[in-house]
Amino acid sequence: MSATYANRLAEAFAKEALKQFYQGSVVDAVANRNYEGEIKGVGSLLNILTFDKIKMKTFSGSNLSPDTVNESNAQLNVNQQKAYYFKIPSLAKFQSYIKDPEGTIISQVGNEMKEVVDNYALSLYTKVGAGNRVGTNYTTGTVTVTAVTGAVVGSGTTFTAAMVGRGFQAAGQTSWYQVATYTDATHITIIDDLDDTSTGQYTGGSVAGGTSYIIEAVTPIALTSSNVYLQLVNLKQRLDAAKRPKEDRALVVSSKVAAMILQSSALVQPVESLVDEVVRRGLVGRVAGFTVYENEQIKGDNTNGYHVLAMHKSWMTFAEAYTETGIEELIGNFGKAYKGLFVYGAKVADVNRLSAAELFCTA
Repeated sequence: MSATYANRLAEAFAKEALKQFYQGSVVDAVANRNYEGEIKGVGSLLNILTFDKIKMKTFSGSNLSPDTVNESNAQLNVNQQKAYYFKIPSLAKFQSYIKDPEGTIISQVGNEMKEVVDNYALSLYTKVGAGNRVGTNYTTGTVTVTAVTGAVVGSGTTFTAAMVGRGFQAAGQTSWYQVATYTDATHITIIDDLDDTSTGQYTGGSVAGGTSYIIEAVTPIALTSSNVYLQLVNLKQRLDAAKRPKEDRALVVSSKVAAMILQSSALVQPVESLVDEVVRRGLVGRVAGFTVYENEQIKGDNTNGYHVLAMHKSWMTFAEAYTETGIEELIGNFGKAYKGLFVYGAKVADVNRLSAAELFCTA
């Protein structure tokens, strides 16, 4: 067998496995691939380019002053890698798998890729913008906030470590901030809700003692058949308030939450022509402007709370590729060994953090 032919077979196997991945992964349905650059291997850096919003001006007949188009550049690091390595005694059997991938090892590899990638991507719920979380907020006591350091001193509070990463806003503030550290029941620190340009600083100014505040979605909401639709509308409202496009919105839920949604009369069931996507990708239907997908890789559990994600497709940029494939002769054994290296990564740019909302809930 020539090296060229072996490479073609190995590449054909990888392409079929990717096809299975694309057909079943929820990430392929909810993420975008709007990046610049080439994936050469793990560690590849790709550029995500976004631009400041162009504002409409009032025209009175006099000359207009042009806006400067400022470019925001975030980087996606392809920092995840998975590989397969197996042997098959017969080359003819391997070729038959490529020609008829359903129910073969190709399908197994594709499904494993789907679970691994979905698990990784859905863990990015922590990148939802502060203020875009729906759950039971914590508002006990009052606070004082120190400028620059972001030191928060509570009065009558019982802060917990679970609050780290959640959004914080004191009365009178117009922006949301992120809880950065927890010290004890009366001491936390907050920082600007940034990732790409963050220096760990707080620019919100001082807040006088005795001020009320909110730490968002600290404990989960218990969903019922009577309140589930209301909570989905709350997610919709978060994206609407952030002025995100109404098309290409998706909701990814666990099977427990999906069962609750299925009890809602507001759900529009998928049409018969989409039956393949129902089976492969977990399509549930449409509700409150979202295309709903059931996926067991959603983070959390029904005891501590699920981190259900509602998102516009601009929220997460995803990149993936097979960077190496090959066939090896087995010395002193029969058959051949087949291998492939799959690399991938995802990024939520700062300007897109509000393109998703999180529902912290139990069902």
